[in-house]
Amino acid sequence: MDPVEEWSAARQRVCALVANIDDASAAARVPATPDWSVHDLLAHMIGLDADVLAGDEPDDHNAGWTQRQVDERRDRSVAELVAEWTELAPRLEQWMRDNNPRPLGDAIIHEQDLRGALGVPGAQDTAGLQAIRDRMVGRFADGVAGALTLQGERWSWRSDADGAPTVVTASDFDLARALMARRSADQLRSWTTAGDIGPYLKAFATLGALPDADLHE
Repeated sequence: MDPVEEWSAARQRVCALVANIDDASAAARVPATPDWSVHDLLAHMIGLDADVLAGDEPDDHNAGWTQRQVDERRDRSVAELVAEWTELAPRLEQWMRDNNPRPLGDAIIHEQDLRGALGVPGAQDTAGLQAIRDRMVGRFADGVAGALTLQGERWSWRSDADGAPTVVTASDFDLARALMARRSADQLRSWTTAGDIGPYLKAFATLGALPDADLHE
């Protein structure tokens, strides 16, 4: 898996996804990031990459930093945002090769957030998504104290703890999104086929609180 190629592919998919959306779609709220519209989330994705290139990236990716990216691009059209991203893409690809592939996570996670908002599923089994799933399961594991198994169609994970396990059975894609804090507690409960998921819900909040409403892409 080449993370730079996966980032480039995700960027191109997102650009194609938003290329012909109308104003109403651009203004639609994104269920996974409910404070932002489709336009806002796209502005954040591009603004984050611009800030990485500028050397302006706080460790905590705090809300003030991400909101500034949105606010600075509020008056730009979707086409102008895409043009900005296209211009900076070669430089960010080189930055990733020279430094690290961290920006891949933002692109992969938010691509699916945008797909959920626009009702256009896709890219659910890419090498990039699998790589970010594996990155996030490491963070998730730090919060798991007990016997837990995540059982997908081809992918699975289990903690090292002894005892009767709690088992969550879902599609590989849903489990990946759950590890990105993109599935609700009710969804996780509905996929629990053994034990009690309750004590583990906090561990799924890897990128903030779990959504109140069910999410689908």
